[in-house]
Amino acid sequence: MALIEFQRLVGNQIRMYKIIFFSFVATIACLSCKTAEKEIDHLDLAKQYYKALDDSDDSAMVFVLTDSLLTRETEYDYEQTFSLAQYEEWVKWDAVFEPTYEILSIEQEGDLVKTRISKNDKRIQFLHQGPIVTHQVIGFENNKITRIETTKYEVFNDTLFVKNREEFLGWMDQNHADLNDFIFDQTKEGGLRYLKAMELYNNRK
Repeated sequence: MALIEFQRLVGNQIRMYKIIFFSFVATIACLSCKTAEKEIDHLDLAKQYYKALDDSDDSAMVFVLTDSLLTRETEYDYEQTFSLAQYEEWVKWDAVFEPTYEILSIEQEGDLVKTRISKNDKRIQFLHQGPIVTHQVIGFENNKITRIETTKYEVFNDTLFVKNREEFLGWMDQNHADLNDFIFDQTKEGGLRYLKAMELYNNRK
């Protein structure tokens, strides 16, 4: 009887050790999956953001952005914080110029996503005469985008851009001063006035 009880005790202990071991393995596997899922989600979220911009889909921003978005221009020491509603309105302004966003490269580094983006549209073509390529770093909070920093302008002819804009605004001042508030109005209506001003300038005699 003592031998039987001993064998039973050993058997119970072995079963208990197996349960603990497999529970440990399952826990590690689960944590690994969650970590991998988080990394994939951040990359996927960044891709969804640029796709929404490329599609001019302002309604998609609620799914990818937090309630506010900090945007920063490192080279120009400038930053602006948008509420979600303000950024949705900015997308509507952007949409007027029929933009094209292209992801040239994208990678995750820790909790950040680093991208290289090409953008062109009617306004950029008008002032810059070709696409602008930037490097951007995206930050996240609660699995949504909370910060986008433009760290470098890889392709941007600042001299040409400023020259064309100054000539454009100077001509508008002299000929259509009543329309000039479009330059500060980043709403859909402001974008439409901007487009109208570009048309007037291109058709000038």
